[in-house]
Amino acid sequence: MCWYKTVVTQRRAAVAIAGCWILSLVVGLTPMFGWNNLSEVEQAWAANGSVGEPVIKCEFEKVISMEYMVYFNFFVWVLPPLLLMVLIYLEVFYLIRKQLNKKVSASSGDPQKYYGKELKIAKSLALILFLFALSWLPLHILNCITLFCPTCQKPSILIYIAIFLTHGNSAMNPIVYAFRIHKFRVTFLKIWNDHFRCQPKPPIDDDLPEEKADD
Repeated sequence: MCWYKTVVTQRRAAVAIAGCWILSLVVGLTPMFGWNNLSEVEQAWAANGSVGEPVIKCEFEKVISMEYMVYFNFFVWVLPPLLLMVLIYLEVFYLIRKQLNKKVSASSGDPQKYYGKELKIAKSLALILFLFALSWLPLHILNCITLFCPTCQKPSILIYIAIFLTHGNSAMNPIVYAFRIHKFRVTFLKIWNDHFRCQPKPPIDDDLPEEKADD
């Protein structure tokens, strides 16, 4: 724990968060820098003998390059980090289970209590990772089908469900945090009471015992 507090300082955490947001903006805004289907649309417009500015149908696959979505977005920024996080969590669960199964002396404290709490937190974060994969992989798989099999027909309902899942993923994390981690739940309730119900609550005592998360 002392090692963690030494390495993860407030400044380093702020830099890491800012770096993630900047990287996300660069990756997300890349199509606006030129990696899009505008040139193809203009060529098709000119080939039809049309004049003036091309009329672009406002559909995702019409304006966004599938090469960008598959090769750059999915194969670089989604799939490798996802697989890496899965391996990391498997290692975390293995180490925690290994510690829980160890026989320790009575003078070494209560490792069952400590590692049991760590296991519950790891389960909560693994659930968030699973929901992320469940929400985003369907859309990326459909994008791969569009790129590698242009003649394949995709049911519209599947596309709508995949898009809905990606949007819904943003609302899943706070719900999971609130139901699985006590301090998040208390903080959310305090924000709700302070800003929406106008019923200020006493300050949260960080020294209160941690409520057991659901398995």
